[in-house]
Amino acid sequence: MSTSEIDASVQAELNRLRESIDNIDAAVVHMLAERFKATQQVGRLKADHKLPPADPARETRQIARLRQLAQSANLDPAFAEKLLNFIIAEVIRHHERIADETENGDAGRTGGTKDAATGT
Repeated sequence: MSTSEIDASVQAELNRLRESIDNIDAAVVHMLAERFKATQQVGRLKADHKLPPADPARETRQIARLRQLAQSANLDPAFAEKLLNFIIAEVIRHHERIADETENGDAGRTGGTKDAATGT
């Protein structure tokens, strides 16, 4: 069935729902960008004080917390955990890069990059 064959009221509802999804996607991107900014600051603070890029105890707490939030929101906790694990891995990678740049005297180069989002 092509789009031209769909009843006009169904097409209107489909368009309304898709617009809502597009708005939610935009909000998610903006929220992740804010989170990236915070984790970049965490990475710099850790690098300046020679703290390790990863914090396994915090990561474990964050995963448990996110799974609980997901369950409360009727979102699959396993999906939420996979998403957070992806974000954590990216944050650690960025924190390692910031630490390397700080150690090598290149700290000023990280200012324009974006970071992921757990605060670890």
